[in-house]
Parts: sequence; C-alpha cells; structure tokens
Amino acid sequence: MEKTELVLIRITGADKPGVTATLTEVLANHNAFILDIGQADIHRTLCLGILFKTTSQKFADIMKELLLKSYELGVTIKFSPITEEDYNRWVNMQGKNRYIITLIGRELTARQVTEVTKVIAEQDLNIDMIQRLTGRIPLNIDERQSRSCIEFSVRGNPVSLESMQAQFMDLSSRMGIDISFQLDDMYRRSRRLICFDMDSTLIETEVIDELADKAGVGEEVRAITESAMRGEIDFTESFLKRISLLKGLDVSVMQEIAEALPISEGLERLMKTLKRVGFKVAILSGGFTYFGNFLKEKYGMDYVFANELEVKDGKLTGRHIGEIVDGKKKAELLKQLAEIENVDIAQTIAVGDGANDLPMLATAGLGIAYHAKPKVKESAGQSISNVGIDGVLYFLGFKDSYLDLEEQ
Repeated sequence: MEKTELVLIRITGADKPGVTATLTEVLANHNAFILDIGQADIHRTLCLGILFKTTSQKFADIMKELLLKSYELGVTIKFSPITEEDYNRWVNMQGKNRYIITLIGRELTARQVTEVTKVIAEQDLNIDMIQRLTGRIPLNIDERQSRSCIEFSVRGNPVSLESMQAQFMDLSSRMGIDISFQLDDMYRRSRRLICFDMDSTLIETEVIDELADKAGVGEEVRAITESAMRGEIDFTESFLKRISLLKGLDVSVMQEIAEALPISEGLERLMKTLKRVGFKVAILSGGFTYFGNFLKEKYGMDYVFANELEVKDGKLTGRHIGEIVDGKKKAELLKQLAEIENVDIAQTIAVGDGANDLPMLATAGLGIAYHAKPKVKESAGQSISNVGIDGVLYFLGFKDSYLDLEEQ
C-alpha cells in the first residue's frame, strides 16, 4: 500500500486575483485531497494555508509544480509535513466548544490586545481566527471613526469561566474597552428579536426627570430615580412616588420634551441595520408610552410596552393607568414577544442599563448592559460602556464593510 503524505503549505506575498485558483489547480490535477484551507488578506498581503493529503509518489511532482507556480505568481510557499498523530489531535479539537470574544473601544492599542490575549491563553483557549469588524484605519487621526472592534474566534474549554469573566471586567474598567464573550452556536447567528429599555438606553436621559424639571420637582425625583436604578429601592415604589410629584403638570410639555430628547449615539445606524436584516424590535420600558411611541414612529420599532400616565383636563393626575411595567413585567413581555414572533428565547437580545432591566437581560439569549450602573454590569453577561449603542452590531458579528456597502 502506498504511503500517505499529509502536507501543510503556507503561501505569502502580494495578493492578486488567481493565486488560490492557480495553486489549487495543481492539487486537483494530481487528485490531492484538501483537508483544510484558510485565507486572510492583511494590507493587500496574502496569507493562504492549505492542508492536503496525497501519496508519497505524487508528492514530489506536486511540490515541484507548486514551487514553479509560486515563482510565476511572485509569492513564497513553504511546505510542512504533518504527522497522522498531529492531524488526529487537530481533528479531535472539533469536539471542544467554540467561542467568540469581541473587543470594542474608541480605539484599540497593542497593550489592550495583549492583555486580552493573555487571558485567552491563561484560560487554555486557542485562537482560530482574528478579524477586524470596523473599517480600515486612516493615519490621520481627524479622519478616524469613533470606534474600533476586533473579533477573536477561539476554541477549547475555559479553565474557569467565572475567573475569565472577572478578568475581562477588570480589563474593561481599567483600559476603557468593552469585551464580549459568547458561545459560538447556531443561535448567535440567528437572532431575530431585540428588546430595548428606553430611558438612558435608547435616549440619554430619564424622561421622568425631564418631566419633573418642568414640574419644579427635579431634584427630588432625580434622587429617587438614581436610588431605583442602583437597585436600592423597589422600582414600583419609586415609580409611584415619582409620578405622584408630577400632579398638575400640563400635558403639553410632553410633546416639547419628546422633540428635544437626546438620542443615544449610533441609534439611527443600529435601527437601519436591524430592520434591513429582518429583526423585530421592541421597547420594553419602565418609562412612558407617549415617548416610546414617539421613538417607534421615528425609528420604526415594532412594539412598545411602557407605562401610561393618567391625564384629566389636560393635566397629569399623578397616577398611572393599567399594570406597571417593572423588571418582572419586562421579562414576561420578552417571553411573550418571542412566542408571538415564533422565535426561540435563545434567539432574543435584550439591552438595558438599570437594575429593573436585569430580569430581562437574564431571560434573553443575549443580555447586554448598555452604559449601565455597576451592579447591572456585574450581573449582565455582556456590556457596552465605551461606544454608542450601535456597538450591539459588533456583538452580533456585523462588519463595517458590509454595513457601509449597504448604505451606498
């Protein structure tokens, strides 16, 4: 029986059309069997790897032809024999979990990448692939975009998931970066429903505080709001206290506030992308329906569930109508919407900033704390604190090159 040869070839050089086709044609002409292939392009420089199987008799001819073709193409080719033992060990790695680690910041430095990859190595995870999700970086600082993102595809079983998450959280705090760690399963690439908190998430304010300012009780209401968002007092109790202080406020101020709402950075880009790829989008808010519907009309959300303020004779009564949308209710609504849209709960995403968002974040397949309070960041699986809300797109694996092409 003829001896089998396992060979890895690595091709580097200036990237140009036809390199892969020319080299694989040599393998095809000798009936070589390709076991693995991968290619990357960095600044027009090709890095191509092909692992193939052939017979000892054919290998010499294959090597000669590949060397000739690589010379004609102006690329460098290196040959590495692979033992069956090494190959079988590599094949057995397929049984290990795959994860995606996403690194986002206003800009990313070599030190930040070093610290993250050190944690990956310490956790006995192997990096299979690294790709940049944000656009190419100009040398002129003034022309640079306001975010940078790198995605690592890793394989293995973490030594301690809890320890790794703690290390990532520490790096995030110290180095001004956001780090996401997700299981790379079929659900990650098939998300279909996303639910947002509204106040301090879709908008950069708490509407009840804006209403309180108009009513002349801003300082008092803000103190209650902050305490509630930190989880120090029950949301329902704080909600009833705050809206009672709005009694007598003219309802006309609601339109004035809505038209001046400070919208979170990146919301328009996020919504355009989500709607383009078929997401259903909901607002699940402990705020008020008037403002949720305002955003729904402006950005095309599909659902709004929030609290209804009671109005009589053109003024707020200091009471509400219907059931209060608190943390528990948000989680229930998320489940109900998943059933309505016929999606698995693992295909859902929730984004919020406050303690009353925690049940929703824990229920969703992917829970993201956005510019959140410390307690929420510690409890949520993922967090974004250093870029705009369109950073959510990078957690889903979207690349700027795809998004920019669609916008042209």
